[in-house]
Amino acid sequence: MKISPRELQKMLQTVRRAGLSIEQVEGVESVILKFRDKEVIVKNPQVTSMKVGGQTIFQVTGEVEERAIAVEEEIIISEEDVQLVASQAGVSLEEAKKALRATKGDLARAILYLKGA
Repeated sequence: MKISPRELQKMLQTVRRAGLSIEQVEGVESVILKFRDKEVIVKNPQVTSMKVGGQTIFQVTGEVEERAIAVEEEIIISEEDVQLVASQAGVSLEEAKKALRATKGDLARAILYLKGA
């Protein structure tokens, strides 16, 4: 249900009479809600801010679009793994760390990668 600007203004006046501070936020092109695995994008939004009890509440209406996000796992590489790869491949600790990141923590693949095999 799309609210016309005239209806929105009437609603705003009613709420103001109730003692709430409400303003229409101008110039917003899109609103993005980011979740762990997706984004919800509101295009051409009508945004209203309302101040209640020391907090600001935003109301957003518009065209909604969802987009999936690829979730990358955080790889934890121990210092011992870095030292092992560095000593086995004969490279610096920094090179070993880069190889471990590139191979997602796989020790054997990192060593082979650094040895050029």
